[in-house]
Amino acid sequence: MKYLTLFLTLSLFQVNAQEISGKVFSEGEPLPYVNVYLKGTTKGTTTDEDGYYKITSIEAGQYTVVASFTGYKNQSKDVLIANNNTTLNFNLYESELLDEVVVTGTLKAVSRLESPVPVEVYTPAFLKKNPTPNIFEALQNVNGVRPQINCNVCNTGDIHINGLEGPYTLVLIDGMPIVSGLSTVYGLSGIPNSLIEQIEIVKGPASSLYGSEAVGGLINIITKLPENAPLVFADTYTTAWGEYNADVGFKAQVGSKTNLLFGVNYFNYNNPIDNNNDNFTDLTLQNRVSVFQKWDFKRKANRLFSLAGRFFYEDRWGGEMQWDPTYRGGDEVYGESIYTTRFELLGKYQLPISEKMLFQFSYTDHDQNSVYGNTPYLAEQRIGFGQLTWDKPMKNHDMLFGIATRYNFYNDNTPATEKADAIVIPSFFVQDEIAFNKKHKLLLGARYDYDKRHGNIFTPRLAYKFKPTENDIFRLNAGTGFRVVNLFTEEHAALTGARDVIIAEALKPERSYNVNLNYLTKIFTKNGFIIGLDASAWYTHFTNLILPDYDTNPNQIIYDNLDGKAISKGLSLNLDAMFANGIKLLVGATVQDVSKTEQNITERQMLTESFTGTWAASYKNYTYNLTIDYTGNLYGPMRLPLLGDLDPRLAHSPYWSIQNIQFTYDGINNFELYAGVKNLLNWTPNRGNPFIIARAHDPFDENVQFDNSGNVVATQDNPYALTFDPSYVYGPNQGRRLFLGLRYTLK
Repeated sequence: MKYLTLFLTLSLFQVNAQEISGKVFSEGEPLPYVNVYLKGTTKGTTTDEDGYYKITSIEAGQYTVVASFTGYKNQSKDVLIANNNTTLNFNLYESELLDEVVVTGTLKAVSRLESPVPVEVYTPAFLKKNPTPNIFEALQNVNGVRPQINCNVCNTGDIHINGLEGPYTLVLIDGMPIVSGLSTVYGLSGIPNSLIEQIEIVKGPASSLYGSEAVGGLINIITKLPENAPLVFADTYTTAWGEYNADVGFKAQVGSKTNLLFGVNYFNYNNPIDNNNDNFTDLTLQNRVSVFQKWDFKRKANRLFSLAGRFFYEDRWGGEMQWDPTYRGGDEVYGESIYTTRFELLGKYQLPISEKMLFQFSYTDHDQNSVYGNTPYLAEQRIGFGQLTWDKPMKNHDMLFGIATRYNFYNDNTPATEKADAIVIPSFFVQDEIAFNKKHKLLLGARYDYDKRHGNIFTPRLAYKFKPTENDIFRLNAGTGFRVVNLFTEEHAALTGARDVIIAEALKPERSYNVNLNYLTKIFTKNGFIIGLDASAWYTHFTNLILPDYDTNPNQIIYDNLDGKAISKGLSLNLDAMFANGIKLLVGATVQDVSKTEQNITERQMLTESFTGTWAASYKNYTYNLTIDYTGNLYGPMRLPLLGDLDPRLAHSPYWSIQNIQFTYDGINNFELYAGVKNLLNWTPNRGNPFIIARAHDPFDENVQFDNSGNVVATQDNPYALTFDPSYVYGPNQGRRLFLGLRYTLK
């Protein structure tokens, strides 16, 4: 009887618990170390060296079996488990590593491997590795790109590319240049990550296609087409500092020919913290809302027509811990308060003709009401842009013709702006991509702009692509760039503190001459190890460069055209590795020298690091539906703005690093739960410094004494001869903090 019971038990187990086995191949060859698992369960395994796998103890039912391997496209198969074992084989195909479609380099949609202009691509998956409330902060893990905080109090900032200041970087949304100096940080805030298709970055001058501001490089935020977006999405997280961020949105079909994409971003931080004990907020308090929508209209012959708009409002302040809005603009308690209202409209319309002609337009209205202590700064900026392009392919030639018009309006209440500045800048550009054969391509381009303040501006460029194999590409790019400077739209942080702003002369347009050599490859190995390599060397020569001079007079910031030259040169390397054990690694390093030469004296430019390193390591355990992301950066020393020879603060920053870790669980349908730690090393710039903000206890310089020449006199109360100054800043003051978030996606 005992043996009969055992037999029946084993038989019943065999009926209710079966197994799935089989092999995984790629191009007919067995593929080892492939993850094979039952979707929505904890059951899974990996293939052996012969590509064989077996999953046992499976109860009867309907399952989806997934085969996943880095560098290959996932494959899934539905299977019904009944009373018999199942054999299931997979044949995986290589993924399109380094073959994303890009549009930024040439204004045409081409694969990254075919583009004659090197373009770096970052997807929402990259942004999720270290969730941030805006794209501005997310770029901290992009090699050669550094978000620079320009003020310890208000925390406004800009984006540095290859060591060049933020005004040299042009920011676009869907290819439209809607952002310039005054609003760079705002243009990179408030777009929900779930609405972003990808971020494309071009390093080096792109003025021949995009005009002024595209001197150091450009960042193009490409939003999803409504049909490619999730049906509903929500992403919210909070941190131990009291920050709260929420992204919510949906897509909908309006009628038979219209699709709508709608998203809202809300960020709030209302918890004053002063960990460095200077009686000033370490992080600016913010209350921000951004509403984004995009309409896509179906037309005959699949012609394009889309409209997008965004409204943005932010109330931010930083200052002494006892500040509140009743002190705004007064001289009792110091605070920097900024109210920002802006809206953006952009669209594209393909003309209903046989030729491929596309009209694109954008309009930005930016209103800023701010006070820095008792100094008001009230500014308005309106930018209108229209562009018509004609894409004309011919035999061995791919021509692009374009005309554009840009309207700039700017006005503020500073003494430097005597009256509102309004100007229309017409432009014409042409580009010819010549295909000699599959291995050789040459791109020639030129742009003409007319600015009535500065006359005719001509910017040519050349790009050559050599593709000796399917996976190796050499690119040589050369060209010129120009930038017309509107000083206070870019340097309004100079209004903070006690430094006087001096404009030494009528500022001329800056010019640059650039050459860039790029090598791109991908390597696949038999054991599943995949490497993507992207290396660049660049050299840029500037004339008429405008730099803030902090050194000549510690009580002034002096602006004039450089009587000499400025050089930016360096090497960068990105390594994208995918290991057979499931680990993905993206590592980047940049070595650069950004210097200026005037009166035969060469020195490194202020706030430019000589070395940058970034990394992002990811590992997913499919059995437990757990992903681990470890991200970070490392910055080399940079020269910092001191207030004189007696200033005791460090003249150069040390090596410093911000590192983060995140754990994500996606074992529940449509949900992701994530948590982690930001700034693991608890690094802040006050390490090794006696203070960060000069004379934080006397922000209105009530106890500062000056001599007859206007120089600060050292006294017992002021032994270092300082004035109040919050411009000594090179990194965030925010230390270690936990974060916890939840995502919901319904496709």
